[in-house]
Amino acid sequence: MADELIDIVDENDVLTGIQKMKSVAHADGSWHRVSHNWIYNTAGEILLQLRAPQKLLYPNKWDVSSAGHVGAGESVLASAQREIKEEIGIKVRKKDLTFFKKMKAHHDFNGMNNNEIYYVYLCEYNDPIDNAKIQKEEVVKINFFSISKLKDSLDKNPEKFTPGKEYWFEILDAITDRVNLNNPRE
Repeated sequence: MADELIDIVDENDVLTGIQKMKSVAHADGSWHRVSHNWIYNTAGEILLQLRAPQKLLYPNKWDVSSAGHVGAGESVLASAQREIKEEIGIKVRKKDLTFFKKMKAHHDFNGMNNNEIYYVYLCEYNDPIDNAKIQKEEVVKINFFSISKLKDSLDKNPEKFTPGKEYWFEILDAITDRVNLNNPRE
């Protein structure tokens, strides 16, 4: 959870030429980029991480497979690849990451005025995660969850997850479509 230097963008995601430490950007509300990386398998399961209790934002909540700030001068795609490796110990190639969408997000939490541009990537991954080496400072554990059970849990126990139920369901539906396209019924 070390502080890091990040590029500042305007609310339209245009680089400003300004760089700040992440903590400063979170304090002053500067817009910046984040990669959101959703990993799924062909069995229709999504990999989630349980955030560490010491995280400033949403401790002890289930979250996207991997997410992280784009470092100063770093491409969003390189950031996505790096964050997946750092946080959950899975190595993916850039070509394995499919861009899904870009969106704005705002979070007021624990004194932060956090304005982020999410670059959302989907990644099919069918290898076992038993040997994945998680980053203990960021993540308590990772698990695959079936999409149907995950939707049910989001409805019944939304407090167990990071906020943004509509966003979660949009991702779950998109991944369901991808899995169904790759595994058509006969």
